[in-house]
Amino acid sequence: MTNTKQPPFNRDQHLAQPNTHEVFNQPAPLADYNLYQSDQALQHWIGVFGGGWAKPELTAYGARCGGDLIEAGFAANTVEPTFHSHDRFGQRIDEVRFHPAYHELMKTAVEAGVPSLPWREPKAGAHVARAGLEYLHMHADAGSACPLTMTFAAVPAIAGTESVAKDWLPKITARHYDPRNVPFFEKAGLTIGMAMTEKQGGSDVRANTTRAYPISKRGPGERYQLIGHKWFCSAPMCDAFLTLAHTEAGLSCFLLPRWRPDGSKNALFIQRLKDKLGNRSNASSEIEFRGAEAWLLGDEGRGVPTIIEMVAMTRFDCTVGSAALIRAATAQALHHTSGRSAFGKPLHDQPLMQNVLADLAIESEAALSLALRIGHSLDQAADSEHENLLARLTNPIGKYWVCKRTPHLTYEAMECIGGVGYVEENVLPRLYREAPVNAIWEGSGNIQCLDVLRAVQKTPDALTALFQELDQARTQSPQYDAHLNQLQRDWANTNDLEYRARALVDPMALALQASILLRHGDPDIADAFIASRLTPGTQVNLGGLPTGINCKKIIDRAVPVMS
Repeated sequence: MTNTKQPPFNRDQHLAQPNTHEVFNQPAPLADYNLYQSDQALQHWIGVFGGGWAKPELTAYGARCGGDLIEAGFAANTVEPTFHSHDRFGQRIDEVRFHPAYHELMKTAVEAGVPSLPWREPKAGAHVARAGLEYLHMHADAGSACPLTMTFAAVPAIAGTESVAKDWLPKITARHYDPRNVPFFEKAGLTIGMAMTEKQGGSDVRANTTRAYPISKRGPGERYQLIGHKWFCSAPMCDAFLTLAHTEAGLSCFLLPRWRPDGSKNALFIQRLKDKLGNRSNASSEIEFRGAEAWLLGDEGRGVPTIIEMVAMTRFDCTVGSAALIRAATAQALHHTSGRSAFGKPLHDQPLMQNVLADLAIESEAALSLALRIGHSLDQAADSEHENLLARLTNPIGKYWVCKRTPHLTYEAMECIGGVGYVEENVLPRLYREAPVNAIWEGSGNIQCLDVLRAVQKTPDALTALFQELDQARTQSPQYDAHLNQLQRDWANTNDLEYRARALVDPMALALQASILLRHGDPDIADAFIASRLTPGTQVNLGGLPTGINCKKIIDRAVPVMS
């Protein structure tokens, strides 16, 4: 911390040395620290949900994400990707070029296992451990997390088609990053993107008009030609893309490479890069398929079921990523206020500021606990029907709730810092622009709530499993019990379910977070969460904690511990 004491007034000295720019009452930057070791909550929840064995990997990556990768994140977002349609000789190349810092972020993440850990080490806690790595990476840069997520999430969709999987999966899961614009078979490591959305359809992918025609034979693993336009293609320099197109049998899923198997450029043409609000280090594009070759994944007409596991994994990452943005903003606010004074005392000792900071910390830990609880379900789903059912509901609930909480919290953290937090030298403007992305990507809030309804209607046992899970926290808090009783009454009323979907999912998310905190969390955090979020008439804005909350203890738990 810097000296916050105002220097004594000396008239002669000031006249002799008229330099007014002595800096005081400003904190040192939050940099050059280990993100994992400095985060008590992250260490706690990784351990609770079975990822503690990855402590060496998380510690090593935490040092990078709190060290040199912070500056790489700034550089990759300052010098944004540029699109080059042709080379200097007039040949069509469809190439997006990035600042070297972007490639450093990607290389470090791939080598750390961010897109591959659960597939290379399929053991208990692997999804939780891998989520911890992603959580750390988001502090350095969120844009590069997009292709990392899609590469990770593509594995289940590709794995079901053996003839494609045998050539692609070993390289997708390799800890090797190769940014060269060369055919996939010349690389030791590959990245995967996604191109599903079309102008007329948006989230309604069944409205897509892209068509696919078999080149010779039909069926899984066979090659088809695709013709159509995709309104959003994330990370267009990936080696291949999961995409959807109609065959005679209906909407089908394909893996479309940038280069054909014969080494020629595939007929995939980038039209332009999107000029986005945030996520600036990552290129997003519009593309056209003009007879582009692709392999069919799964059966014709089964495109949505084939790609749904990828969608589930990307939605999980939206929750983890938003929890990380919440933590990054909260850490900046806690650090800044601990090194600054106002109105005669340290800012973090001001009662109202303590209320706000503690509330940020509560929201951050609740978001993290829910994200990693979903990861625990993913880890256990193959061996536990309860966890499998639970994952089906908690994934869209978490994606809906945590992603929606992020923009407001990020702004509140910026307000804690004040004007310094509003200028681009600070990371807060980037976090604020990034904050809405995960709520929009992979299905906006309404889509997630409708997905919850669809899951309950299609698999009623999923709702039973959720209430069984919530029941395990009963008797520890009267407010929690009352909230849970009301939630069960709300679900028993089947009138106007679609109209009431948000009113049903909101309290489900709160009940989930409260139950996790009550059963596995710090008692002060759990009590404060319930008092401020489950008690009627509370929590209109952040910083409205009721009296009796141990704000200092909550803040102390959340403050980044500098080594």
